[in-house]
Amino acid sequence: MTLFDQLTRARVFDLEQPRFAGMPLHPAHKPGYFYALHRRHRDSYRPAQFGPRTGASGVLTMMEHSGTHIDALCHQACDLKLYGNVAVEDVEGADGFKAHGAETMKPLLGRGVLLDVAGWKQVESLPPHYSIGADELDACACAHGVEVRAGDVLLVRTGYARYWNDEATYLTAAGVSKSGGIWAADKKVVAVGADNMAWDAMEDRDPETNMTLFGHVHLLVTNGIHIIENLNLDALAAAGLREFGFVGVPLKFRGATGSPIRPLALV
Repeated sequence: MTLFDQLTRARVFDLEQPRFAGMPLHPAHKPGYFYALHRRHRDSYRPAQFGPRTGASGVLTMMEHSGTHIDALCHQACDLKLYGNVAVEDVEGADGFKAHGAETMKPLLGRGVLLDVAGWKQVESLPPHYSIGADELDACACAHGVEVRAGDVLLVRTGYARYWNDEATYLTAAGVSKSGGIWAADKKVVAVGADNMAWDAMEDRDPETNMTLFGHVHLLVTNGIHIIENLNLDALAAAGLREFGFVGVPLKFRGATGSPIRPLALV
């Protein structure tokens, strides 16, 4: 069977959440998303002059980190240093970053692994603000009979995709703890993702550094591992799939700190 045959016969799981005004947003990324029609069909309908064809187009205003998206390496810094010890002051400008911008992110094409922690614990969704530890990720992988390998895209399911139309509840989602983020980085994955707002457990605070979102620094800044947020992993989990072909293509926004992404799982 040729590669083309395999692709055309593959079952495709769309892992993106729909984008709309009012979708859940992290407080740091308000106002988030706005779309409006700029040119309407009836505005240009002049059949006697131009014939029956009309066109419509809209204006989209959107934060990079709204909806299902991927973080570029310039998104986070630690002591004003980006990944690779790049000084923020040397590359940051009003028009974006001269290093590690969204245009430098390569398409993600390879093996994907799903650790369905909510399913493993036999709950629809984990408790609010639950922090998933490294021991749980390891035990979940063992229970699923799957090995996380170097170069993988690692996806973690908390069960909160079902609350995408309820911002208040969605923002209480479980996330990955400090130890879980270290575990993922030690596996040398190329990217991680989760069905929550931030990958991290957002209320956790690292006692050693006093910072929240420890995983954002450890993954992006220390290890150069991208983070995908606001995934919908429910259909993939319901199908009992743990390994799959992963395809995710960021947009080439020069100097941007992140990009919308359309992630797909192919089986």
